Amino acid sequence: MSRIALFIRHKTMPGKRDEVREVWERHMQPLIVRNKSHEAYFYCFDDNDPDSICVYQQYADHESSQAFLKDPGYVAYLKESRLLLAGEPEITAATPVWIKGR
Repeated sequence: MSRIALFIRHKTMPGKRDEVREVWERHMQPLIVRNKSHEAYFYCFDDNDPDSICVYQQYADHESSQAFLKDPGYVAYLKESRLLLAGEPEITAATPVWIKGR
């Protein structure tokens, strides 16, 4: 079993970052809290761009990350946030090779 990390950058429509956060909190936050395969999750506002959101996710394995994409809560988030985003997210997948505290 190999962990997978995702670095995601969302660019929102101008002035819509807080609205995207509200949609995320409604759909994603409860889903992530109960998802045991999410070992770490950081939802961050970019300090240098008022229309950017940065996310770090760490999953127990690749299969778990793919299964998450099919969850009805994730699908609802995508549908509701789509019009608030300036485009598709920039996603970088990585394999963690060292983790503090492990």
